[in-house]
Amino acid sequence: MAKRRPILYSLFFAFFALLIGTIIVALGLLIGKGQNNDSTQAIANQNRVTLVIDAGHGGEDAGAVASDGTLEKDLNLELASLLCALFELNGTEVKMTRTTDTLLYDHYDDLDDYTGQKKVYDLKNRLKIANECQNPVYVGIHMNKFSASKYSGMQIYYSQSNEESARLAGAIKDTNKLYLQRDNKRQTKKSNGSIYILDNITCPAVLIECGFLSNENELELLKSKEYQARLALVMLASISNFT
Repeated sequence: MAKRRPILYSLFFAFFALLIGTIIVALGLLIGKGQNNDSTQAIANQNRVTLVIDAGHGGEDAGAVASDGTLEKDLNLELASLLCALFELNGTEVKMTRTTDTLLYDHYDDLDDYTGQKKVYDLKNRLKIANECQNPVYVGIHMNKFSASKYSGMQIYYSQSNEESARLAGAIKDTNKLYLQRDNKRQTKKSNGSIYILDNITCPAVLIECGFLSNENELELLKSKEYQARLALVMLASISNFT
């Protein structure tokens, strides 16, 4: 029974955060109706954050591929979709860059022929989608892979362009270590020119490598709906506190 306590604590904490967030949203709506103040509501709408959830890769770009054939792009979308549903339930405005198994190079129909340009325009368009949102906070969802199978654990990168990015990355790291991956000693890392979106975006932005497909045990966890839910709840709790 003792071994199950961390799981129960994690679920309790995340669901409690979701409940509190929902109550706050409901109270805010009631207060707004009671005041019937159009200017107050306009200010609230103007300051409302949009969470941009970017499921990495897609379509012909599978991302990392595990030894059993599991594709990173599929896990990214599964987790991103779950995270989106939780945040929408919590009353947060959410924009997903993709909801299907596709790349986004032709999202804006910039070119007639994207030969040799698909990856470039895919990244540009993900960035553009985020920039078009009102008060965006960007969260990229990815999976890791390394040649040595011993490595595991969540790794979070953050943008240097906005000082709030480091705080967001730290909040996710701390919540993950406290309630899910207690042995994870990885520190957050700033992007130094190697992650296009983080290097070019101006809003608070993080990219979360949720785990290693090259680690057999972690791969099985990442494929599990229960573990995906726990990861999503950790992100929900930490990002909700940030926003």
